[in-house]
Amino acid sequence: MSEKLRVAITCGDPNGVGMETIIKVLSDPRMTENITAIIYASPEVIKAHKKTFQGEEFHCNTVNSAAEAFPKKVNLVVVGKDIKLNIEFGKPSREAGEFAFKSLEAAVADIASNKVDVLVTAPINKETIQSDNFKFAGHTEYLAKVAGTEQVLMFLVSENLRVGIVTGHMPLKDVAQNISKEKIIAKLRLMRESLLKDFGIGTPRIAVLGLNPHAGDNGVIGSEEKELILPAVREATDLGWYVTGPYGADGFFGAGSYKKFDAVLAMYHDQGLAPFKALSFNSGVNFTAGLPIVRTSPDHGTAYEIAGQGIADEGSMREAIFLASDIYERRKEHREVTANPLRKYELKDTREDVKE
Repeated sequence: MSEKLRVAITCGDPNGVGMETIIKVLSDPRMTENITAIIYASPEVIKAHKKTFQGEEFHCNTVNSAAEAFPKKVNLVVVGKDIKLNIEFGKPSREAGEFAFKSLEAAVADIASNKVDVLVTAPINKETIQSDNFKFAGHTEYLAKVAGTEQVLMFLVSENLRVGIVTGHMPLKDVAQNISKEKIIAKLRLMRESLLKDFGIGTPRIAVLGLNPHAGDNGVIGSEEKELILPAVREATDLGWYVTGPYGADGFFGAGSYKKFDAVLAMYHDQGLAPFKALSFNSGVNFTAGLPIVRTSPDHGTAYEIAGQGIADEGSMREAIFLASDIYERRKEHREVTANPLRKYELKDTREDVKE
């Protein structure tokens, strides 16, 4: 087994840009100085994407199992041999969705059996991947189910901004009825714990956004802030957490107030992701907090509109691999510190008789 971090990378939708970004990132030999990369795809899919941007120099070692992966190299575990896949860039298809699921299923099985250490997922098409085996709104919900975890947090992360979502993937018309004080507290707890153990922040500062425009304007534009969100913020404060809000989302981001906090909890998907992607596109990462494993993903989708043109930006995929590696190491450090609290302090011998 490799002494380097073993990174499982799913191919996502083969008709999208995921594999292109993977190849571009792993073509840089510096990427495998500290990791062993294992891609879950097929030689045909890789070959098709290499042709789109003259990536012929990219090479990976085909292995029967992640357990046989070559250390500090790029490896390929072949999946989807029974699928008649016709790669058509930019076009959704059931076969492409089935292939994406086979890639995800194989990678998840390997991380469950400790053959790999972290999981990085390329973007899927949430419609074509649906089947008897995958009836979920996305990666987040699927991984939570497989892990047997009731509460997870979609956490968008970049160098200068971290945004979590209360309600995740659901229609906007259903958001208000799916917000409760208890759910907000649960998401705040997950966010705070992740900031502590995954990001090494000793006293996390968290801002909470309102649901309605201008955070309800004291009940004029909605009552959720007064009845649900503010009570949740007060309860979190009573627990000793550094949590403030609710803030009106437009003014909060427009004024740059997010810079004063370690993370922001938004009430629904686009409230958090629209400003996040405006500020961090091509460098942001989707991280699933609350899972027993480390899972990251680039913050963009399949990008069908540019698939097959060789122009996809690989920055977010690179950052997803970096973040997975960093979080894995921080979790190890956190476990060591909590097992031995004295590790938090630099112990120095102050006796005069032992000084030089």
